[in-house]
Amino acid sequence: AKRLLLTVSRLITAKRGFLFVPFVAKTLRPKQIINTAALGKVIDIEDLLVQIKTMKQPISTRLLSYLSDQLIEESQSSYNPVLQVCLKNDRYMLKTENAIYSYADLYDNFSQSFERIKIKSLPITETLVLGIGLGSIPFMLENRFGRKYHYSVVEIDAEVLRLFKTYVLDELLSPFDIRLADALHFDSYFDQKFDLICVDVFTDVIVPENLETLDFLETLKENLNPNGVLLFNKLAASLTDKKQAGLFFKNYFSKVFPNGKIIDTGTNYILLND
Repeated sequence: AKRLLLTVSRLITAKRGFLFVPFVAKTLRPKQIINTAALGKVIDIEDLLVQIKTMKQPISTRLLSYLSDQLIEESQSSYNPVLQVCLKNDRYMLKTENAIYSYADLYDNFSQSFERIKIKSLPITETLVLGIGLGSIPFMLENRFGRKYHYSVVEIDAEVLRLFKTYVLDELLSPFDIRLADALHFDSYFDQKFDLICVDVFTDVIVPENLETLDFLETLKENLNPNGVLLFNKLAASLTDKKQAGLFFKNYFSKVFPNGKIIDTGTNYILLND
């Protein structure tokens, strides 16, 4: 068995049931137990190896990500002059200059919304995701909610799509049909209708204006199956953001979806069709 060299000074995470206590350059073998009885935790190194074997990043980087963001790759595109892939709390995060595009299962605006609509109880097979980022939506549905759907994906930024394919896609079990295209024309690429549509399209912190029209909302409605669910992400981090999102809901969204609702996740509004 491989010897595991851990060189971390202090690392704590209660979320996964582990508590790492300070130790430096210690060599640990599988089956070895770290007894931290004084702190009420015991770590089985073999269990730890099982947890960490699936991601491509070095163990030291994954551990240090609980202390601070670990920059993995920095890139840019014509749509996004700043793109950063970081590891934070052992999860991939995609950031722009002012926004977080993805954060695995901790992408709270959608995770809270999926909880609110009781996604596990819904008869969903076909899912459309407009704006993939690093794939937080399929990642959390698969790994946090235990759902395996068929995903149709539209992403306009080839560099974002490359990052998704590089870091996340091969960790997912669900089938994907991915198109490099403008979300405005998604209905040109797929024949089927959808049980779930997630609109998560931003250029930094701005939703493109051509996706905030009655025509586009009508197209979304036409491509939903009966009893299908639409979740439309809008920024609501400031009072100005909340006002603008509220006006969009009142003047546009609710005209196409009269029974629509707002799910307030704190920094975002998720607009729900029914």
